[in-house]
Formats: sequence, C-alpha cells, structure tokens
Amino acid sequence: MSTSPVRRFVPPHGDGNPAADARAGFRWEDVDVLAYKADAASPFRDVTRQTLFRRDDLAGELRYFEVAPGGHSTLERHAHVHAVLILRGEGRCLVGETVHAIREHDLVTVPPGTWHQFRAAAGAPLGFLCMVDAVRDKPELPDDGALATLTSHPAVAAFLAG
Repeated sequence: MSTSPVRRFVPPHGDGNPAADARAGFRWEDVDVLAYKADAASPFRDVTRQTLFRRDDLAGELRYFEVAPGGHSTLERHAHVHAVLILRGEGRCLVGETVHAIREHDLVTVPPGTWHQFRAAAGAPLGFLCMVDAVRDKPELPDDGALATLTSHPAVAAFLAG
C-alpha cells in the first residue's frame, strides 16, 4: 500500500462508451478488489469489496462495495452498526422489516442486530461506502424462523424474491 496520504480514485475505463463506463467498477489506487465473501454458505450475487481505509489506532474501517446490476448482498445481521453511503447507482435496501428505495448520496444507517440487504437495480451497478468497526462480529444468517417472520411482510417477501 502507498505511503501517500492520498489514495486516488481511478475513473472507469469503458472506452468512452457511457454504458460501458457505467458498468465499469469504481476503483482506487493501491486497493485490491476482493470477493465480497469467502463463505459460499452466505447467499449473494455479483458483489465485490475494497477496504479503502483502516488504521490500527482507529476503531473504524471504511470499505467500498459494488453490487453488479441485478445483484445483491447477503441477507444478514450483526451486533455492530453500519453507516452506508450510496456513491453510485440505485436500488433498494432492506433494513429491519422495511424496504427502502436508495439512490446516489443517500445515507443508510443499519442499527445493531437488524436484518439488512442491498440490491442493485437492473440497469447499473450499486456502489456504496460502508463504515463499520474494524473488529466485527461474524454475520448472522437468518434461520427458517427469521425468514418466516421477514417474509410475513408482503413487501419484504417481494424484495427477497428479487
């Protein structure tokens, strides 16, 4: 990783085609693009992550996630809070038992212990910054009872069905 205090954003390179630029991923210098999760048991589709900022002398970590068009993050909950800032695209998110439309520059707060999932719209990637504790608990996936409770709400059931 660079010793510079500035980590430059690398603009998408879609050969000048606006549609290709929109599909190209957001990237930063000296930051690896990683798989969203290594755990195959956590259901998600077409998500990458980048850790943009982490220091041993601070408790927080800033990460960038990108969900490809029509993709989604894992339905999960944690003991820690999330602050999620949408940088590009649009889609929907589930926070608790409510589905919200989201778009660029929206800030989503996910309270501790709250089921959540992010889904990109079909036409473009959904990219967001996520601030969390650097040392986090392991995500909890919903069991059959939690899924039954969530899907008892028609809007949540439709959201989770895609």
